[in-house]
Amino acid sequence: MSSSVRLFRDQKYHELKGQCIQQRRLFEDPEFPASDESLFYQSPPRGKVEWKRPKDLCEDPHLFVNGISSHDLHQGTVGNCWFVAACSCLALRKTLWQQVIPDFSEQEWDPKNPEKYAGIFRFRFWCFGEWTEVVVDDLLPTVNRELIYCHSNVKNEFWSALLEKAYAKLAGSYEALDGGSAADAIVDFTGAVAESIDLVQGKYGEIISEQTKLFEDLLKVHKRGGLISCYIAASSGSTSEGETRMGLIIGHAYSVTAVRKLRLGERLVFSFQAEKLFMIRLRNPWGKREWNGAWSDNSEEWKKVSSSERKSLGLTLENDGEFWMTFEDWCKNFTDVDICRIVNTSYFSIHKTWEKKMMQGAWTKNSEPLLNRCGGCFDNKETFLQNPQYIFDVKKTEDKVLVSLQQEDRRKYKKEGKGDSIPIGFEILKVEDNRSYRLHKLTVQERVATSPYIHTRAVFLKRILKQGRYILIPTTYHPGISAKFILRLFTDVPSKLRELKADKPKMTCWNLLCGYPRRVTQIKVHSAEGLQKQDRSGGADPYVLIKCENQSTRSPVQHDTTSAIFDTQVIFYRKNIDSPVIVQVWNSNILCDQFLGQAVLAASPSDPREEQTLQLHGRGRREAAEVPGRITIKVFSSDDLVEL
Repeated sequence: MSSSVRLFRDQKYHELKGQCIQQRRLFEDPEFPASDESLFYQSPPRGKVEWKRPKDLCEDPHLFVNGISSHDLHQGTVGNCWFVAACSCLALRKTLWQQVIPDFSEQEWDPKNPEKYAGIFRFRFWCFGEWTEVVVDDLLPTVNRELIYCHSNVKNEFWSALLEKAYAKLAGSYEALDGGSAADAIVDFTGAVAESIDLVQGKYGEIISEQTKLFEDLLKVHKRGGLISCYIAASSGSTSEGETRMGLIIGHAYSVTAVRKLRLGERLVFSFQAEKLFMIRLRNPWGKREWNGAWSDNSEEWKKVSSSERKSLGLTLENDGEFWMTFEDWCKNFTDVDICRIVNTSYFSIHKTWEKKMMQGAWTKNSEPLLNRCGGCFDNKETFLQNPQYIFDVKKTEDKVLVSLQQEDRRKYKKEGKGDSIPIGFEILKVEDNRSYRLHKLTVQERVATSPYIHTRAVFLKRILKQGRYILIPTTYHPGISAKFILRLFTDVPSKLRELKADKPKMTCWNLLCGYPRRVTQIKVHSAEGLQKQDRSGGADPYVLIKCENQSTRSPVQHDTTSAIFDTQVIFYRKNIDSPVIVQVWNSNILCDQFLGQAVLAASPSDPREEQTLQLHGRGRREAAEVPGRITIKVFSSDDLVEL
């Protein structure tokens, strides 16, 4: 975890605690007072609310009783089962909850030294890219001496109620926590990367191959410390919190507490007519009411499994809201899953490590098109390229890339009726290998990936990309919407992710001496064919070298072919418009590369912009002799430096 921690509302825990102990009083938080404004902004809770300290509710209060467990929690009256599901997930991972509840033993009640207790606690959340410490007092809302929000099933355990209070303070009120997302809370607890998958839309209940891929992915995420939750979305005909005939609650977040691939012994293979079982274990935050289908507690399936086999599974049979399902049943009965990956960036790890780059940005409005930064999604052809643009490189032949785009948390705006997430997403375009200024027009660039556009706080995508340079364009779905975002990119080798801010080369004093570019030219070399054979097997190892003035760009080598696909793109800002652009084809050799031919291009704005196939010539100007081979290219030139 980063050593720098931001203090929420600039409240210093140790300083405040010291003052309270010295003055022999219990802390009362002026920033989140025990009053109605901290409870609600619209719908007050039922009953007369009284704020009580834990010592008023039980004899012997503790943060934890017999450690922390995912069975500790029960939902209160606010619609925050998603928060309880996130806490259940958090409780499964010691390294994660110790980050959220720092120095938990120092914060614990000490019955031997009651004078050291000051009624103050601190929790840490990952807020928009940085760890933030939130301080709270221990006054908790009750009705008839019962906690009305999240609480433990042990009367004298208070970690979950106090954690929820800190989270409500961050959101502005307890009511602002109504109807949130487990994925968002898990990201706030861990800094994880969240991905939301629609199981219905992806047909995971029907397509076995997709089901298997998803199972392997969840298995890997769970093994590597990630956290998973799922729910059944309420359809127009069903009510939220209603029950399906299989005993599952609609609109209700369940935490995944285990994912297992079971290899069955001979006896069980005979019983189940299968060698392997793909199983998933869930927990209902209500702590009761469970799945009643196959493999549910007391079902026929479990009767076939011996107690020793059950033990190796870690099977519980109490009615604590935890239950097993086959993965196939899970895909058919749930509609959505939130996957939170803890992406490993440590160099001291046995698992794959990722290179991470994080950028903070914003969509901002401006009537001047070159300064506007909220152009909407790709469908808005006129304005799409007015969004922020980030450039990165894929250095390997191909590399797996993970991208997370997260908008600012909008819960704090719920009081003004603007608390919903806006639909966001992003595009990835393969661009010229030497581009270093903003893109103004889509010509030769290749659209390689589009994220989903959804009303979630974060959008995630994983893709395998080929070697080259890319522009990542984060967008809101509709143009003209202002908001802040953070962009995280994970690659195998460093990507040099950076924002493109300049529209064209900068005018400097040096330009007065050496000249300033007068023309911009884009070239895409698609392919070469009919090249001269260079080895005994009748092949060649060609690459393209594109030269203009004193600049040159080289494509990767294509092996064992005389007809190669390059798809290499370059862009040149040209000072001397009479100096041609030269596209050369070379054969790669261990000792000395061989020249195979070239095409010389004037590349003026009046030249055709359609794809064209040109005959290769020997060295020299256009009148040099023809040599075997042709290249297929596209050329765009403009004397307006911000056209391309």
